[in-house]
Amino acid sequence: MSTQAICRFLYILSLSVLGMPGLMPVLAQTDTAAATGEQEAEPERKKHIAGHQLMLGVDILQPVVNNMVKNRRTFEGEVSYYYKNEYYLVAEAGWGGSDVAYTDLQYTTTNSFARLGFNKSILYRESPRDWDMMFIGLRAAAANIGRSAAAYTVTDSVWGNITGFSPEKSFTAVWAEITTGIRVELVKGLMAGWNIRGKFLMNGKSFKDLAPLHIAGFGKGDKNANFDFNLYLSYAIRWNRKTEPAETTKK
Repeated sequence: MSTQAICRFLYILSLSVLGMPGLMPVLAQTDTAAATGEQEAEPERKKHIAGHQLMLGVDILQPVVNNMVKNRRTFEGEVSYYYKNEYYLVAEAGWGGSDVAYTDLQYTTTNSFARLGFNKSILYRESPRDWDMMFIGLRAAAANIGRSAAAYTVTDSVWGNITGFSPEKSFTAVWAEITTGIRVELVKGLMAGWNIRGKFLMNGKSFKDLAPLHIAGFGKGDKNANFDFNLYLSYAIRWNRKTEPAETTKK
């Protein structure tokens, strides 16, 4: 990775972690200039047109979490396509499950899931070859869940223990997500970055009876809201790249 790429990566990372505190002095200067009636001409910047990009990625953090937390499993990946005007169409999918193995309750769940949505880059594109981005995005998601037959034991000191079974059952989970994150090109075509997600279940009442311990792609099954973190390693395929700026815009 070149020195310029390293500096850009550190700049993007610092903005995303620290919440862009460096904007405060700029805003203060702007307010002062407005109060005194002084205005400086904004420099012109070129709005670059990029070509096509198809990016394929996998979440490399989930296998690590799977090894650390033995009763849940998640595997997922993403596909994104650059549309235009710094919008990226995104499809994400995966599978997983969880195991409940208490002394008085045992069952397993498995599920697959899919998300569809978009990311909007909020970073200025330095050139048509610049694919680093910080973004915000929205997703609509759904999962098909299967729960095995559940064995349970009810302890009663008077009437004695009662053992029973609850039949297997299928569920559908539907949720919405808001996400933010970064992607940085490490070397040509190889991208890395992360997502932070807020997930909000739309139909939680559908499986309150023995809810899944963990829904792959969503999180805890007995919660209506979850927050998650993904770490992606991706490869980008590009073609028909433009080399000329489209128009001049204000900074």
